[in-house]
Amino acid sequence: MLDAAFASAPGAHDTAPLREPEPLREPEPLREPGAFDALVREIGEDGAREVRAVFWSDTSVRLRLFRTLALDQHRARIAREAHSLKSTARTFGYVRLATLALRLESTAATLDGGEFGDLLQHMDEAFAGAKAQEPQD
Repeated sequence: MLDAAFASAPGAHDTAPLREPEPLREPEPLREPGAFDALVREIGEDGAREVRAVFWSDTSVRLRLFRTLALDQHRARIAREAHSLKSTARTFGYVRLATLALRLESTAATLDGGEFGDLLQHMDEAFAGAKAQEPQD
């Protein structure tokens, strides 16, 4: 998932060997089975379908928005938008999209342009994949 960097203790010499890269992991599932059913139980089927349709629309707009924002000028806004996307994706059980949005939210301050572009590409793919798994109403 996310790499964490830790500072050396005061006075310690930085002689630790370089860390081995983490092994490749299976990506998170696109979606959590049963998440939509839980939402249906809470707000009813019509309401759940309606808010899911709003999610699809809003997320499509948000993903396009990310590509229009200059990274160096809009890092805080990118982090806020990613936070919102993470929260709504979790509500509907879109695990991979929520995880990628969390990554964007937590690294927006330090990403370079290439990393940002790669992350957006993965988010687009997770969104398309999650949408493809949903029944067409």
